[in-house]
Order: sequence, then structure tokens, then C-alpha cells
Amino acid sequence: MFVWSYWKTIFTPPASPSNEFCLSKADKEQYEREERPESQQEILRKAAKDLPIYTTTASRAIRYCDRCQLIKPDRCHHCSACDVCVLKMDHHCPWVNNCVGFSNYKFFLLFLMYSLLYCLFVAATVLQYFIKFWTNELPDTQAKFHVLFLFFVAAMFFISILSLFSYHCWLVGKNRSTIEAFRAPTFRNGPDKNGFSLGCSKNLREVFGDETKYWLLPIFTSLGDGCNFPTRLVIMDPEQLAVSSQNEPAKSCGTSQPFPAKPLSESQNRLLASESQWAESGSEEENVKSGAKKHIIVSMES
Repeated sequence: MFVWSYWKTIFTPPASPSNEFCLSKADKEQYEREERPESQQEILRKAAKDLPIYTTTASRAIRYCDRCQLIKPDRCHHCSACDVCVLKMDHHCPWVNNCVGFSNYKFFLLFLMYSLLYCLFVAATVLQYFIKFWTNELPDTQAKFHVLFLFFVAAMFFISILSLFSYHCWLVGKNRSTIEAFRAPTFRNGPDKNGFSLGCSKNLREVFGDETKYWLLPIFTSLGDGCNFPTRLVIMDPEQLAVSSQNEPAKSCGTSQPFPAKPLSESQNRLLASESQWAESGSEEENVKSGAKKHIIVSMES
């Protein structure tokens, strides 16, 4: 299982955005002719109005990769080592010489887990000989130094991998990537480090899938397509969203045009269709409903 997971982590190619995120030939030529950033952003906003994206740059601009010449989906980043945009990029790992992202993140986690168990097994089996070495009960041969070296190497790798594995387990529970842990994604309401978090159990299912019997196997079972992710910030129905948009002024991206609204149906999947909803979404829906009631009362009085 250790070798299988390591193999899958290395040789699974990073997933790239689909063609729908690429600019058309006319838009690309117009984008290259424009010199003003405002005009370029206007072209990108028109091209992105029907795409399922909810995040922007820190300056509220459309996330565009000049290298790959495409609009970046949510959680997508360009890897300078691989020279390609990677869906849900976590980091570029030199130990596997590959990008860790949507296509192989589960394999990477299993690789860390089985590496941890392998180091623990080696250290446990060598421990008795290590004790004999310190008590001078081990025969005076060159092999005793090999035992000492093997035990220390297994113990050091176990400690280092344990810290890395624990950190990534925490990231999975929070539904964050390593990049998002250091720089929170920016939504319409501003940066939110928990914007993609759906609750610990749902976050775990998003990476490992619905069927637990496949969780420990290095088989791809992650939910979604890597381009579109459900968020706890975008779960309102269109009528509630329309009411809230009337009550609150639209936030612009440096120009008079607001950031394009995305179809809510594209952000829904079976993770959001379960009967139990998390506390944050419930409080937000109550706030929106109360705002809608106030708007109706004011309209009737006027």
C-alpha cells in the first residue's frame, strides 16, 4: 500500500482547468490589445459571468493566468515548477517531484499515512536489538551499527512525517489547502479562511468520497470536478439572493461594474443536499430571511 500510494502520488498528472475557462480567440486578442488594466478586467468579467467562480484577487479583480491564458477557477493556482495551472493546488512537493492538488491529494495523504506506519513498524521491530546494543548484549559485529542507524533513521522519519501528516489532517478538517492556510481566499464579502469549509465530516468526504470502503485505497474517489467547489457562503436560493442584493449595494472590482453573479445551481452537490446543515449557514439564512421580511414590510408601508 505504501508503494502503491507513493506511485500514484508521483505519476498522477496535476489536473488542469477545462477549456471553458479559456478565453475565446476574439476575447484573447482584445485582451492583448488593451493596455489599461480596467479595460482588461472588463473583458475578463464578461467572459467569467457564466463561470462557476466565487473568489477574486485581494484587489477584487478576476483571477487570470497570463502564462496559461485562462481564467483561474476557485482554488486554482499556477505552479512555477510544473508551469501549469493546477486545480485545488496545495503545494509542489520535491519529495515526489509533482504538484499536490485535486487529482492526487488523497494519494498524498495515504502516502503520508502508510509512510508513518512503515516507519513505526521498522522502529518497533528494531527496538529490541537497539536495547540489546545499549546493554552490550548484542554480538560485537558490524551489524550492530546498522541496527543503530536503522532505528534512528526510522524514528526521525516517523517524527517528521507525523508532524506533516497531522498538519494535513487539520487542513482536511478545515477544508483548506496549504496555500489557503497562509493566504485566505477572497470572496465577495472579503477574505474568509473558512469559506470552503462545510463541516469536518463533509470536508472529509469531499477528499475521500462517500464510500468509506475505498478511503484507505489509493483510488481516486474525491467528489467534484476540481473546478467548482460548494461553499458555506453561497447556499441561498435565487429569491433570497435577489432580496439581499436589493438591500445591500453591489461591491465592485475597482470599476462601476459589479463582480458577476454565478449560478447557484453550479455550486450545489450532494454535500449540500444532506438534511443536517451547519450552524453558520443556519444563522446566515435566518439573517437573510429577516432582511427579506423587513424589505417586504417597508415596501407595503410605502
